Amino acid sequence: MTTATVEIKNNIALDLLQYLENIGMLRMLDSKPLSNTRKLSERFAGSISKESASKMQQELSSMRNEWD
Repeated sequence: MTTATVEIKNNIALDLLQYLENIGMLRMLDSKPLSNTRKLSERFAGSISKESASKMQQELSSMRNEWD
């Protein structure tokens, strides 16, 4: 199977694509957002436990102190 991205210019084109999907010629997928406008801090908030974050901070502090 091949995946293609198309820009639909009008409702006739959309109707045609839906018809092709109905007869089993293609499958329409949900579109993905072109860019993610959320900040990385918002996207990854809560992705690691507070315990893991604390251990990582301690290790970073330890490594930084080795250079002093």
